[in-house]
Amino acid sequence: MFTGIITDVGEVMKQETIPAGQRVKIATHFDPETIALGASIACNGVCHTVVEAGSLDEARNYFSVESARETLDLTNASSWSEGSAINLERSLKMGDELGGHLVLGHVDGVAEVVERQEHPDSVFFKLRAPGQLARFIPPKGSVCLDGTSLTVNDVEGDDFTIFLIPHTLSNTAWKEKTVGDKINLEVDMMARYVARLNEYTPS
Repeated sequence: MFTGIITDVGEVMKQETIPAGQRVKIATHFDPETIALGASIACNGVCHTVVEAGSLDEARNYFSVESARETLDLTNASSWSEGSAINLERSLKMGDELGGHLVLGHVDGVAEVVERQEHPDSVFFKLRAPGQLARFIPPKGSVCLDGTSLTVNDVEGDDFTIFLIPHTLSNTAWKEKTVGDKINLEVDMMARYVARLNEYTPS
């Protein structure tokens, strides 16, 4: 379980194909002494299991994760390569502050950036969601994009908009996002459950 509050921006150091799918080594500022093998870390919003962790030098550490074929098919993990910036979040502990919203780390699909506009105090993004997921995205609702908890501004059809403040841009990989980029999308679990309940017809 996560909250969508990014606590580090990692960098892919190595990407390799393995029989199960993909293995990546990610540089991070997280202390490897606090990362147990088997721990969960959200990488661009995708919950991954740590299979290795250690130190690189005095400034940086690393951990490695593996992505299964299904993960590669459903998320943007297949596009990660050496040098890619990755939004990172450690798993939630009991008693931690819920600064964003409850996020499972189970990506539902991939949205596409269709517009980016620079404003003096923010950056405007318009994204296009897959049609089957758009109904779960309401105006002023919460959405998780590449692991970042964000508030939806407006919705029109399959398109929705967000505004990112300078702090978010400076502390996440969003500063590098541009038109055409594919973004991991996890809809709010409450919206998903409500939609499912509305489909249920008692016998």
